[in-house]
Amino acid sequence: MKETILLFNPPEKDALLKLEMALFPLRIRLKRIPREDYNQPLGVLAGMKDMTPAEGTYDGPELPDTMFVFCFLDDSRLNQALAALRKSGAGPFPYKAILTPTNSEWAASDCFAEIKREHEAMHP
Repeated sequence: MKETILLFNPPEKDALLKLEMALFPLRIRLKRIPREDYNQPLGVLAGMKDMTPAEGTYDGPELPDTMFVFCFLDDSRLNQALAALRKSGAGPFPYKAILTPTNSEWAASDCFAEIKREHEAMHP
């Protein structure tokens, strides 16, 4: 599978450009997910062929903040991507996840809620 970062609730234009420029040399695809697709399982959005798409479209609120989901990156490439994002000066972006067999079935709002709970537990 192609190394991909799913991007939900992208930052403003200037910060988004910084992100794109930071990832370009790494040749990691940054896939902006439109809000109407937030109900789709993360695995479907990442391009996993064996996943079943959800019915209909999402009509709920935008996520409270930007969220990244890293898909199909090994540890070395993940570290390179995280370093590039930090160096870009576009952040900070506290809401990041790695696609796993468990969360591949989740919708964006489920993933965001879990990351937020974990983040609050680590930074009380």
